Amino acid sequence: MPVLNKILGDFIRVGSLTIIDAKGRRHVLAGAPGPTVTIRLHDTKLHRQLLLKPELYTGEAYMDGRLTIEQGTLRDLLTLYGLNRTSLRAQPIQKTMRAWVKRLRGLAPKNDVKRSKKNVEAHYDLSNEMYRLFLDEGLNYSCAYYRSPDDTLEAAQVNKLRHIAAKLDLKPGQKILDIGCGWGSMAIYLARACDVEVLGVTLSTQQHALATQRAAEAGLSDRVRFELRDYREVEGRFDRIVSVGMFEHVGLANLAPFFTKVRQLLTDDGVALLHSIGRKGGPGSTGAWVKKYIFPGGYAPALSETMTAIEQAKLWVTDVEIWRLHYAETLLAWGGRFAANRDKAAALLGERFCRMWEFYLLISEFSFRYGKHMVFHIQLTKNVDTLPLARDYITEAERRLQDGETVSAPPA
Repeated sequence: MPVLNKILGDFIRVGSLTIIDAKGRRHVLAGAPGPTVTIRLHDTKLHRQLLLKPELYTGEAYMDGRLTIEQGTLRDLLTLYGLNRTSLRAQPIQKTMRAWVKRLRGLAPKNDVKRSKKNVEAHYDLSNEMYRLFLDEGLNYSCAYYRSPDDTLEAAQVNKLRHIAAKLDLKPGQKILDIGCGWGSMAIYLARACDVEVLGVTLSTQQHALATQRAAEAGLSDRVRFELRDYREVEGRFDRIVSVGMFEHVGLANLAPFFTKVRQLLTDDGVALLHSIGRKGGPGSTGAWVKKYIFPGGYAPALSETMTAIEQAKLWVTDVEIWRLHYAETLLAWGGRFAANRDKAAALLGERFCRMWEFYLLISEFSFRYGKHMVFHIQLTKNVDTLPLARDYITEAERRLQDGETVSAPPA
């Protein structure tokens, strides 16, 4: 514990952290005024584990009850980390650990079709009912677009659907491919608002079943269909391709092949729109706890990596937009709704799951609020003259779509 005490003492520059170790000894680490937190460790193994991999073992210990919070909340504890993360990462042992992770990141198993399905099932097939407890009415499990601080989660998610639809520059009767369609909100919105035909593909059996049901209930089965299929198995040509929150699952080795497949599926005058979590600061790696418990096989790529992969596929980048704090606000809303329905989540999946999910939502929020994560939109074409030269068409399309909306969100 003395070594850990020394390192954490240097780590805490803002706020106060009191650690009661597994032998009952109290260690007070304080900096400038800030959050005040007291935690108790119930396992002597944590004295060493927290030194080597603080994110992984803090998350595991909180899930298992081997780390409890006696003063403050989990939000306070993770806020303390967010405010002091730069000084922790500057510690020599952390620099060494990150260097090894970067060297080994290329050795991760490649997400082939079989592995990708297994990874998706691990997260998205938990329970549709659980996701209803914290998502918006339309079950949009991706970053919302807050045009105003007063927007509700429902309004912000519809803002996102509308904004993407406007960027696609849609024409009635066009064929659209939705890669990673989730529970179908994007496909249903496009078909209803823009009079197009949409094929959505997903690897989640529960998402596929509910999305199909929702399209039927909306009276859109003739224009919207969903298939349980990997995007690499899709054939044909599409006027437009959209992918929202799926690119983070393709894996490092599949960044360039993804865009090669997009090019293959696009018509010559086609347009694609990619909505994905990304990172500033260059290539990195997925956090150990998130990779183990939340998104196996997942990786949020740097913008530089993504652009390199696009160049290899010989596609035009016709528009790029960066969303900074929108996902932080989305995750804050999800966290509040999950907390309000925590007893229902525990009845469905147990107390340990609830602690895991709380930790996941908070560290995800803070990765956007204090860390290097953001969301990017990249618009792609095969030809240089496919879209109008000025971006005015996006704003005009958004206005038309908003005027035509008769419901707040596709029903779930």
